[in-house]
Amino acid sequence: MLTISNRGKMMPPSPIRKLVPYAEAAKKKGTTVYHLNIGQPDIETPKMVLDAVRNSDFTVLEYSHSAGNESYRKKLVKYYASVGIFVDHTQIIITTGGSEAILFGFMTCLDAGDEVIIPEPFYANYNGFAVAADVKVVPITSRIETGFALPPIEDFEKVITPRTKAIVMCNPNNPTGYSYSEAEMQQLKDLLVKHNLYLFADEAYREFTYEGNQFSAMHLKGVDDHVILMDTISKRYSACGGRIGALVTKNKQVLDAAMKFAQARLSPPSFAQIAGEAAIDLPADYFDTTKAEYKSRRDLIVKRLNAMNGVFCPNPGGAFYAMAKLPIDDSDTFCQWLLESFEYKGATVMLAPATGFYGTPGLGKQEVRLAYVLNLAAIDAAMDCLEEALKVYPGRK
Repeated sequence: MLTISNRGKMMPPSPIRKLVPYAEAAKKKGTTVYHLNIGQPDIETPKMVLDAVRNSDFTVLEYSHSAGNESYRKKLVKYYASVGIFVDHTQIIITTGGSEAILFGFMTCLDAGDEVIIPEPFYANYNGFAVAADVKVVPITSRIETGFALPPIEDFEKVITPRTKAIVMCNPNNPTGYSYSEAEMQQLKDLLVKHNLYLFADEAYREFTYEGNQFSAMHLKGVDDHVILMDTISKRYSACGGRIGALVTKNKQVLDAAMKFAQARLSPPSFAQIAGEAAIDLPADYFDTTKAEYKSRRDLIVKRLNAMNGVFCPNPGGAFYAMAKLPIDDSDTFCQWLLESFEYKGATVMLAPATGFYGTPGLGKQEVRLAYVLNLAAIDAAMDCLEEALKVYPGRK
């Protein structure tokens, strides 16, 4: 009998997408589903970005350089300089989404069986990339009571072993929305030096920091060889389907090795590179409008959640996610029940159960992640659904 690989068996399902069949069934019944489960913004992709693709003029859709178009990488240098990150175009490899940047980072810097520390809850797909690279995720827990602040450095120290090779930080964080401060990042810097670790810095939500400015891992002094920046245009320009990201580092050894993985997959998508390059020419105030819109959505969803009986939601400092603790028995059961068995005024809400964002079994059972990617009216209606659902849910605690 044919069998699949252990890797295939270990590959975790997405906590964000696993309930899609239930949402589809609800829609077939005529129920409106408010999608707060996934970070797919409803902000329009900028017209000039789409026009750059529509108006591109060439006779052959060729491979690009494996590191990405030089013209795009050189424009990214200017973008990064605008946020205080100073690199040259040879220190950038364009990837197929931020996902490939993460995978390239794992495959380049870690051997099979090596360990990577990640504060939990964390972006669920880190688990999938770790399985693909045959490395072990070691979670350390941040807690909703502190707004998911960086866990104490002693917690990192406790789990470091001879197999520990890296730390992953997402800043601002998905799924919590927490924005790590300069002081917290400096603490991590000391840990990198002490234990000779890599820092994989996922900064997909850099522009969406609502109080103050994001402090990049690339701003840390004296650890250039330790820091691997993993980036993407998906959320920045509401271009998730473009699948364009970047791996950025000043570590030449890492760049040379990552290029071999880049060559093996030939090149990143050509049309999306055109889109990414055009996006850099957006007006300087482009993010002012989008950030203000997300901030107003954040303020509304946090206000509505905390006004519900038995619900607690810390105020996230960035990204467009909020984590909330609900008076429920099991978030997986509750999120499925919302789609299968509940509606209010012909509608229901789709949430992401938090269990899938934790590496420690048993955590997240009373928590959900909400992506405030819908307009204010839709968020208000979704919160009406959630408030009514909590009143009648059989497993309310």
